[in-house]
Amino acid sequence: MGGKQDGDEAYGKPAKYDPSFRGPIRNRSCTDIICCILFLVFILGYIVVGIVAWVYGDPRQVLYPRNSTGAYCGVGANKDKPYLLYFNIFSCILATNIIMVAENGLQCPTSQVCVSSCPEVAWTVEVSQFSQNVGEVFYTANRNFCLPGVPWDMPVIQSLQQELCPSFLLPSAPALGRCLPLLNSTLPELPGISSNTSISQGISGVLDSLNARDITVKIFEDVAQSWYWILVTLAVALVLSLLFILLLRLVAGPLVLVLILGVLGVLAYGIYHCWEEYRVLRDKGASITQLGITTNLSAYRNVQETWLAAVIVLAVLEGTLLLLLIFLRQRIRIAIALLKEASKAVGQMMSTLFYPLVTFVLLLICIVYWAMTALYLATSGQPQYVLWAPNASLPGCEKVQMNTSCNPMSQPMNSSCPCPGLRCVFQSYSSTGLVQRSLFNLQIYGILGLFWTLNWVLALGQCVLAGAFASFYWAFQKPQDIPTFPLSSAFIRTLRYHTGSLAFGALILSLVQIARVVLEYIDNKLRGAQNPVARCIMCCFKCCLWCLEKFIKFLNRNAYIMIAIYGKNFCVSAKNAFMLLMRNIVRVVVLDKVTDLLLLFGKLLVVGGVGVLSFFFFTGRIQGLGRDFENPSLNYYWLPIMISILGAYVIASGFFSVFGMCVDTLFLCFLEDLERNDGSPDRPYYMPTSLLKILGKKNEAFPGDKKKKKK
Repeated sequence: MGGKQDGDEAYGKPAKYDPSFRGPIRNRSCTDIICCILFLVFILGYIVVGIVAWVYGDPRQVLYPRNSTGAYCGVGANKDKPYLLYFNIFSCILATNIIMVAENGLQCPTSQVCVSSCPEVAWTVEVSQFSQNVGEVFYTANRNFCLPGVPWDMPVIQSLQQELCPSFLLPSAPALGRCLPLLNSTLPELPGISSNTSISQGISGVLDSLNARDITVKIFEDVAQSWYWILVTLAVALVLSLLFILLLRLVAGPLVLVLILGVLGVLAYGIYHCWEEYRVLRDKGASITQLGITTNLSAYRNVQETWLAAVIVLAVLEGTLLLLLIFLRQRIRIAIALLKEASKAVGQMMSTLFYPLVTFVLLLICIVYWAMTALYLATSGQPQYVLWAPNASLPGCEKVQMNTSCNPMSQPMNSSCPCPGLRCVFQSYSSTGLVQRSLFNLQIYGILGLFWTLNWVLALGQCVLAGAFASFYWAFQKPQDIPTFPLSSAFIRTLRYHTGSLAFGALILSLVQIARVVLEYIDNKLRGAQNPVARCIMCCFKCCLWCLEKFIKFLNRNAYIMIAIYGKNFCVSAKNAFMLLMRNIVRVVVLDKVTDLLLLFGKLLVVGGVGVLSFFFFTGRIQGLGRDFENPSLNYYWLPIMISILGAYVIASGFFSVFGMCVDTLFLCFLEDLERNDGSPDRPYYMPTSLLKILGKKNEAFPGDKKKKKK
């Protein structure tokens, strides 16, 4: 007796009866005010960071390509020249790896010029043209690919030595704002290049990864042809999700039974199959003693001990599941009854099913704001130009100090320049300003703002839905006692009183998630230099943080439910929710697993149904639908199928997340109801009749008697 009392005390005392309690508290006060102020100040600072980024940032360097002088193609003076042409595209590959090229804005050590159109035919400067001038070879032939300011009478040989004009042109197509050679074009005879097969292979590989223009066009064509039918499949997914949730009140019991029997059947078949494999190998005498220890894991399929171990494991799982079904059958019935009640609650408040749209819009705003702020911050600073020459070892270049600052408007391009090819080229953006020196700190601030705002939006959705569904459970007479507009009332109540509590929980979760990201980054950077012991330690740290994040999400979710009901601060609500769940841990596990199994089946049903329907329709396997329902002619029939499946999964996840929140809220209310009330006229149960019958309890007062007595 004393041990049981001590166990109850360890997880807190049961909730006491409160005659004034009628569901979600209306007369409440603001909670976690310090966290609320801190969150609002942080948001103001986040806005200031965005303003600073917008003032000092220059996203054009990401959106538009730059020529050798740092001028943007497609804007300003180069408005009519949107494409960038590399004089020697091969140097981009030979100079460094593609990752470094991408990090430098696809810059490479060759002259680059903005052009109005890309070259259409292959061309090479002939030896006989070296003595001619630039105007005759380039300008009169409509080859306007030299750098701006190259004089008409400059000798061609000099313009080539200084890389002021290209020595060859390749048929190209615009991709990513740059003229990239076509893969199917025939390369001209290029001195020192055509004979080197490795260069040709390298450029082909890079272009194969970048030049996706044709595929992109076909994808857009397919989407334009099939967008209407994609919307139809998404509408089907919406209807299926809605019907599945609403029909659970009728089929939850049989459906859970079928799913449990299905799991038992799968395990039984697994035992049978493994036993047959074991018997065959046993008769052959195939044993692990003959195989020995090997790193070829597939070889273990041919030894009898492997299948015997599988039989034992599956048999243990089968027996454990059967014992759980026998001893926990009443709790499974309670879980099924709560699922039915959740279906009724959603049916009474259909607007809750569409609240995920509000959450999606808020999440999208947070992500877009962070992305734009990070982009503007990364592109802040003034452009810097330095002196550069193709070959600094040539005569006349030894007296020139390379990589020193210069003015691109006065770069030497004439014959008086002592160093051949000396130019003033763009190097980078300055990092000497106040904003640039604080760039790393501002980016870290932005990352924290991203995680905190995203988790706060998710917390807001959970608390709002919990407040709406709690008002359903604690309505003694349903639906008469359900408040008018319960969802909007819960939304306003949450924003007004509990912004700080939501921010507190979101901050804790954000810090853990950022720690996981930092750990993943460190692991990725040190992966090549790690020894087995270091990898094991890193894996343990990552596993611990993953478990911690899952626990905090679980605790926050139930804390938000208690906040929505009682209006207390985050710490008190989290403690009360945790203690309440620990006093009913077996019911928690059963309900959680039954709900997960049911929602998994629902997602598979919706996504699988939409996927099969899309496959048969877009592949033209459904005949006799008439001309109005003919499948469109597509380049890639799998594209609309994948879009439909992905959209169906998103829709099903949104609907079932609402249903899952409803189940969790009703479950906590049910546990509170058991502890608060006893079924007497003064303390009647609020739970539905089905749950009362399962528990063997009853209300001595009929609905409405309690109110009459109060009067």
